Amino acid sequence: MTELPEIHRPGEAAGSAIVVNGDLGSGKSTVSVEIARRLGVRRICVGDLYREMARQRNMTALQLNLHAELDDEVDGYVDRLQRDIAGSGQQLVVDSRLAWHFFTDAMKVHLMTDRAVAARRVLGRPASSVESYSSSADAVERLRERSESERTRFLVRYGVDKTRLRNYTVVCDTTSATPEEVVDRVIRCYREPAAEVPVLFVDPRRIYPTGPVPASADGGGAAPLSLGYTGEHFFVVDGHRRLSGALRARESLVEARLVAEADEPVPGTGRSATGYFGSRVRPDAVHDWAAAHGTTLPVPARS
Repeated sequence: MTELPEIHRPGEAAGSAIVVNGDLGSGKSTVSVEIARRLGVRRICVGDLYREMARQRNMTALQLNLHAELDDEVDGYVDRLQRDIAGSGQQLVVDSRLAWHFFTDAMKVHLMTDRAVAARRVLGRPASSVESYSSSADAVERLRERSESERTRFLVRYGVDKTRLRNYTVVCDTTSATPEEVVDRVIRCYREPAAEVPVLFVDPRRIYPTGPVPASADGGGAAPLSLGYTGEHFFVVDGHRRLSGALRARESLVEARLVAEADEPVPGTGRSATGYFGSRVRPDAVHDWAAAHGTTLPVPARS
């Protein structure tokens, strides 16, 4: 069995932790390494342990995920590790897909990215017996399968949904932003905690309009956007001018607040976030918005 990393006990270098999660290819490793370096604290990567467990069992990471749905020993071992780390009271940066569930007092950072971008990132890594892909399409599909396997396992075992943004303190889209831009925002939120969480930093090119292209645009000093989230797509509830300004200025991230996600009602509409998106995001408006800002915004599939 893989050995546990050395864990210091409570009372030794106490401080608040930062836990970072996100699917494969979201930039967890790069971002968590740089946060730890900038803050001068220790970093622990639970994923490295998980990959070593897969290697020792002669499995891919996806195969170990699927095996874990049937064998509680896998998750039980990793759970004990994370509880031990959480109970140490250290100021740490923890790279883990589930640490946010165990670290109740930590700052919880969730990274997300476009799946095609994530696929390109993982394809650029050296191939290994644990994780390898034959093509971009194969990587996209296997990343989707792995994420859904984890989501199902976490729902069944812990009763928590990793895709719900309200689990986190900060949500950051890494699709176009550089690691330095992401780290800057995380550290800012760490040093100056927001009154309302989660704080969203979203790629403006991935936000869907729910109204026409505004005649004028607000610059970067304007208030954060108000966004809804379907579980897959972000959309504007309030702030089309601010979003237009971000796109025209070629900003990689725009700050926003979450007003509704999934089945939560969008204030003042009587509709859930998913229902509001379905009724207000029209193909013609999406095309007009993308053309006006020189971007590409896929028309979402209708269920």
